[in-house]
Amino acid sequence: MDDRYSRQVLFKGVGPEGQQRLAQARVVIVGCGATGSALASLLARSGVGTLRILDRDYVEPSNLQRQALFSEEDARESVPKAIAAARQIARFNSQIVVEPHVADLVPANVDALLGGCDLILDGTDNFETRYLVNDYAVKNSVAWIYAAAVGSYAVTMNILPGETACLACIFPESPRGTVETCETSGILNSAVNLVASIAATEALKFLVGARVKMRGTLLSWDVWTNERAEMSAIHRREGCRACSGDFVHLAGEGRPHITLCGRNSVQIHERQRPVDFAELSVRLQPHGNVRHNEFVLKFWREPYEMTLFPDGRAIIKGTTDTAVARSLYARYVGT
Repeated sequence: MDDRYSRQVLFKGVGPEGQQRLAQARVVIVGCGATGSALASLLARSGVGTLRILDRDYVEPSNLQRQALFSEEDARESVPKAIAAARQIARFNSQIVVEPHVADLVPANVDALLGGCDLILDGTDNFETRYLVNDYAVKNSVAWIYAAAVGSYAVTMNILPGETACLACIFPESPRGTVETCETSGILNSAVNLVASIAATEALKFLVGARVKMRGTLLSWDVWTNERAEMSAIHRREGCRACSGDFVHLAGEGRPHITLCGRNSVQIHERQRPVDFAELSVRLQPHGNVRHNEFVLKFWREPYEMTLFPDGRAIIKGTTDTAVARSLYARYVGT
């Protein structure tokens, strides 16, 4: 046994056999922001053999307060989070395999991006994606762990399809009206690390075969007010859409082609449209500031900022008007 994991192997809950199981495990982390990067770091250091990291976004300076795998250089270069995470993990554990995917998880690619995994971990920031993960997991009997943090509040739940409640059992519909986000309410890195630590520990229990030790509740914890609550999540809800086989999110029903994306931003869900960054940079130079690397192109034309990915997807900052965003995309990238 590699001395790297010797202290973990000494823990009787893991042991040599559990460590071998970890080495053979395949885990997908959906979203590599605050919670996702903390999860990736913990599991990589624990020796999980293969980590597939999915994220659509790039590193910005405001991420550095809580997103543990990223550096100031990553922010200056606007490196996609999945790529930056893979590079950093390789620096401290070259023994495991990391599969970075700069992609937005959607019904069209969910099978390709989530297939072949033992466990799915939630590092995303929206219920639309979580419901998609939940539909996939329930349909394919794949375990997943829901986790979220905002402000000083953290919440997590283990979902074992066929055995426990699923996300749609507990939350039949996504929150409506005004809801807190990290953009509007801020976030403490301690809340992020708490929920990631709890979720990562539950993941280890599952992967080493200690499922009887896994928590059967929806756990919430406010690190600022010290309020803590648990609600049973053992039993499936009678009439649950997903548990009854109605996978509306896998079918893409009601999924917009253009969506609001964070504060004062719109995402254009363009796909299957390879973009030649070098060629496009030449075309854009007369119209504003532009720079690119192999992963992302950034174009500034006041008061807007466009971030373009190789598959044609774009995030446009400076507006929440989807018509304006589409117009800018069509004007500078084409339709």
